[in-house]
Amino acid sequence: MCGRYAASASQDLLVETFEVDEVVELETLPPLAPRYNIAPTDPVPAVMERRDKNWGEVRRKLARPRWGLVPSWAKDRSRAAGLINARSETVAEKPSFRKAFATRRCLVPADGYYEWYTGPATGKGRPVKQPFWIHPLPRMGEPDLMVMAGLYEFWRDPTLPQDHPEAWLTTCTVITTQATDALGHIHDRMPMQVRRADWDHWLDPALTDPLAAHDLLHAPVPEEMTAWAVSRLVGNVRNDGPELIVPLPSVEDLPTQEELL
Repeated sequence: MCGRYAASASQDLLVETFEVDEVVELETLPPLAPRYNIAPTDPVPAVMERRDKNWGEVRRKLARPRWGLVPSWAKDRSRAAGLINARSETVAEKPSFRKAFATRRCLVPADGYYEWYTGPATGKGRPVKQPFWIHPLPRMGEPDLMVMAGLYEFWRDPTLPQDHPEAWLTTCTVITTQATDALGHIHDRMPMQVRRADWDHWLDPALTDPLAAHDLLHAPVPEEMTAWAVSRLVGNVRNDGPELIVPLPSVEDLPTQEELL
């Protein structure tokens, strides 16, 4: 599963790269800033297309949904932290994701993501968990980003009045698949991506055929991605900075438990 990732692209770069028509500004959120330790329930940049109710025009938007999908039919928002990923194998059938996969697909831009490799047990019998930074290599015709395949939903909080700024909650999830051989040694799942040539089709709200949408998902081959060990400081969500993705020269450079806390 993908449970932590980084996204440092500026708003201007995202608007230019994805040809965004409108940036959704919310008073309840701080300005978009580089993040190197994004965790579940955090607001994240996502690109989506919505049809304007007044004019009927489809517009491409840069929004900030919270990571962890809350289905429209959910009684409360407590499910969010548990629905950060949707399995590609069942995304078209699962009640939590089925409707969003048919009509509410989005692109979730990232620099890369983290996974934890569980090593052999230590002398005290505890397995060693080593975080790895996994990110794309330069690819012909693709942006200098990892563009993850995502879904989004709108949820109405019944406890708040209609005009309350948080009456409507927008959330998202990242679609994952079985990891390719090389990355599978670190973790058995990885985010699916959408190639640049398929962005328009993936975002198109008129595309409602789940089989056609599924064909647009891309599982990167080993030659497209690379990985290296990073500091265990990434395990604490309070740590957030570019130092988290710096490769470790050796295992001796791992921080102590006291440094993590």
